[in-house]
Amino acid sequence: MLHEEITSGIIQAFYKVYNTLGYGFLEKVYENALAHELTSQGFSVQQQAPIKVYYDGRLVGEYFADLIVAGCVIVELKAVESLHPEHDAQLLNYLKATEMEVGLLLNFGPQPVFVRKIFTNDRKRRKQIREDSSPFE
Repeated sequence: MLHEEITSGIIQAFYKVYNTLGYGFLEKVYENALAHELTSQGFSVQQQAPIKVYYDGRLVGEYFADLIVAGCVIVELKAVESLHPEHDAQLLNYLKATEMEVGLLLNFGPQPVFVRKIFTNDRKRRKQIREDSSPFE
């Protein structure tokens, strides 16, 4: 698996934070605790990392990923009853908008849940080539 060592460390830290804090806090509490735990394990962590979205060469939006770990894994945190398709879509869109290929969706809900997403750069390049190709050329 791509970046397996990093994602395994993130998932272990996720369960450690969940088992310590439990369910019921706001996402920001979990974000801070997870960032602290990952940093103490030696990972580089960037909180609220900006993700810029471009359309036709223009900046059309900016989002903020909860965490970027080791410069290569996007971590999106939730503290909801259950995950929904829009949560998956949010993480997938973050991956599409960046060069990063691996993302984790972590839910600090009544039961701890994680989802691993991969969107490889070769798929991004193929998509870009298709979008750049015109049937009229």
